[in-house]
Amino acid sequence: MILGLSTSTYTLIHVLISLAGIISGFAVVFGMLSGKRLDGTNAVFLVTTIATSVTGFGFPIHKIGPPHILGVLSLIVLAIALVARYRNHLAGRARKVYAISAIIALYFNVFVLVVQAFQKVGALHALAPTQKEPPFAIAQGAVLLLFVILGIMSTKRFQALEIA
Repeated sequence: MILGLSTSTYTLIHVLISLAGIISGFAVVFGMLSGKRLDGTNAVFLVTTIATSVTGFGFPIHKIGPPHILGVLSLIVLAIALVARYRNHLAGRARKVYAISAIIALYFNVFVLVVQAFQKVGALHALAPTQKEPPFAIAQGAVLLLFVILGIMSTKRFQALEIA
């Protein structure tokens, strides 16, 4: 039991929050690419992505490992995004800082999604049971490349956006 919930119920809640963060995160990125702020969608993205990291720490911890380190890094990046967006109101450099930190936070969530897919989806697990095999590396490399490209493009376009 975690916080009075069965492990499966807690896991389902965590996964649903994570998926909401990923979906809203892609909407935010495409908003940046098209020069739109999407204030409400950004708020949903930030809240769900923070909740994803926080709820990730609710699972039993037997030892500190990569998921915990990534969770801490995600929360740091999200803190930077919050300051850029809400304290600095996307003024000047804050717009670029927000775009980069939002992309990184979304990348972290998608990175974990790929890890989980290779652990839980039978066909993917068969291709890379230890996640040291080429299919896993290729998938993660493709995700990284996608996010580098999205990051460069969205940062440039969002930086050029006239914020009223």
